Amino acid sequence: MDVNLLYTIYNGETFGIMIATYFYLTGLSAGSFILSTLAYGFGIERYKPLGKIGIILATLLLVIAPLFLLLHVGKPFRSWELFVYLNPSSPITWGSYLLTLYPINCIIYGFFMFRGNLKLTKIFGFIGIPLAISVHGYTGFILSFGKARILWNSPIMPLLFLVSAMVSGIALMILVCVIKDKYFSKEKEIKKALIFDLAGILGWVIVFDLFLVMCDVSVLFVSHREAFAVGNLLLTGAFSFWFVGVETLLGKIIPLFIIFYPRTRTVPALIFACILVVVGIYAMRCNVVIGGEFLPLL
Repeated sequence: MDVNLLYTIYNGETFGIMIATYFYLTGLSAGSFILSTLAYGFGIERYKPLGKIGIILATLLLVIAPLFLLLHVGKPFRSWELFVYLNPSSPITWGSYLLTLYPINCIIYGFFMFRGNLKLTKIFGFIGIPLAISVHGYTGFILSFGKARILWNSPIMPLLFLVSAMVSGIALMILVCVIKDKYFSKEKEIKKALIFDLAGILGWVIVFDLFLVMCDVSVLFVSHREAFAVGNLLLTGAFSFWFVGVETLLGKIIPLFIIFYPRTRTVPALIFACILVVVGIYAMRCNVVIGGEFLPLL
C-alpha cells in the first residue's frame, strides 16, 4: 500500500515590519551618535554644529525604537525576564543590556555637552561609540545566527548593518541641519560648507555600502541551489522592485550621482538625495528582514 505524507507546515514569519523598523531606528540612532562625537570627542571643530543635534536625535530615536520591539513580542510586560534568565551565547541577552546602557550613556553625554563640560563630554562620547556600534551591530548578529535563513546567515551582515546605519544617519543629519539652519536659527541661513562636507562623506559611505551588498548578493549566485533562489528573489522575484528599484536605484545610485556630479551638487538636490537615502535604507531593512523569511526554511 502506498502512503503519501502531506505536510501543511506554515512558513511562519518570525520577524516582520515591526522588527525591520526597530532595526532601522537603532541604526539611525547609532549613526547620529557617532556623528555627534566628531567635534565633542575627536575635536574636529567644523563638525561642532552636529554635536547637540546628533545627541538629541540619537536619544529620541533610541527611546522610540524599543517600542516597536515590545509591540512585536506580544507580551511586553514580560520583557524584564530578559534581564533575569540569561543566555550568554544569545545576542538578545547582550542586546537587552546594551539597550539599557546605551541610552543612559546618551543622556549623561548630552547632559555634560549642554552644561559645557567638555572633558566629561569627551569621556562619555568615547564610551558611547562602542555602545552605539554594539547596539546596532548585535541586530546584525541576531540575523546572521539564523542558519536556516540564507539571506541572513552571512558573516558580513553585522558590518552591512553598521555601514547602512552610517549612510542613513548622515543623510538624516543633513536633513535636520538644513531644517534647523533654515527655520530655527537666528541667521536663517544654511551652512553650505558643512552640508557639502557631509554629503561628500555620505557619498563614499554609500560606495562602501554598495560594495558590501554586491559581495553579499554575488555570493548567493555561486553558492548552493537555495542561495541561488534567494538571489533570484531579490533581483527578479517578488522583492526585485524593493531591492533593485527602491533600495539600490532610488536609495543609492541616484543619490550617488547627485552627490558627485558637479551640476547637481546643490543644496536642494542634496536634500532630495538624502530623502531618497533615508527611504532606501528603510527599504533595505525590510528587504533583509522580511525577504529573509519569504522562502521556506531549509
